[in-house]
Amino acid sequence: MASWKAQVVKMALESHGLNIEVEDVLTSPSQSRRRAVFAGRRTKKGVLVGLHGRASGTLVAIPDCILMTKPIIESLPGLEALVSTGGSRRGEMAITVTDTDSGVDVSVIDGKPLDMALRTDLASVVREFGFIRLTWNGDEVVQETRPYLTLGTARMTPPPGAFLQATQHGQATLVALMKQAVGGAGCIVDLFAGCGTFSLPLALSASVHAVESEPMMLESLSDAWKATSGLKTVTTETRDLFRQPLLPDELKRFDAAIIDPPRAGGVAQTGELAKSSIKSIGFVSCNPVTFARDAKILVEGGYKIDWLKVVDQFRWSPHVEIAARFYKV
Repeated sequence: MASWKAQVVKMALESHGLNIEVEDVLTSPSQSRRRAVFAGRRTKKGVLVGLHGRASGTLVAIPDCILMTKPIIESLPGLEALVSTGGSRRGEMAITVTDTDSGVDVSVIDGKPLDMALRTDLASVVREFGFIRLTWNGDEVVQETRPYLTLGTARMTPPPGAFLQATQHGQATLVALMKQAVGGAGCIVDLFAGCGTFSLPLALSASVHAVESEPMMLESLSDAWKATSGLKTVTTETRDLFRQPLLPDELKRFDAAIIDPPRAGGVAQTGELAKSSIKSIGFVSCNPVTFARDAKILVEGGYKIDWLKVVDQFRWSPHVEIAARFYKV
């Protein structure tokens, strides 16, 4: 599987005329997936919590999944209790479960409307099964303990259901690679910064400007920075980088950039980076096709690819993560 994934990346690059060697494939261990989105529904026989097959409406229970962390698998009886308490026979609930450093965090969408009786019953389920936080249709029902993830020396509390790197191993690997990519820079811009996966660890040695479209994610990042001593300045900016990318005049104050766009890639922002004077760019991508397209834009703008590695957080699946360093001489 590792060699196949390396070949997928290589072929995507070659389709854009880029002949780049994949240096390594760094694979996360089994039972390390720390975030999952389950579907839950009430049935005539009780409740069912599981995952849908690909392009299928069939819901399948996964009590012995070898991908997810042990705390997530052990949370399944509690998730079934939540569905039994607050689910409807008319539709499915989406249940996001995150195995944080302080315990299991649960966020439910499409549950029954909250009222005082349901809130009381849900709080009882949370306490019985040891969840640390439950958010229901966007409202926090109970927080027993603050959920947090360790990012560098900071403890960041993610918004309910927030995007995170899939595994702790994957996060640590990508952070180490991005530190290598922008090492020595004193002022860094972190594009599509999320909750601070890269911003907070990098702030140990550089000032960072984090740009992200979701205000709640930036609020979590900023709160973590304020609560952590010993970090250099971290500033934040809420901005849609698809519609309003940072322009070369705005980028010129930075020594280096990190860009970690969603699957659609970052063609608009990459185009502006290609015209900038930034010396080093660390690029993270979860889509070889859009990465190859964006990489070609940077190369045509005068950048060279120093190295490229595959970080496989999704064992036994076709999904792949890419980390690369671009530099301009």
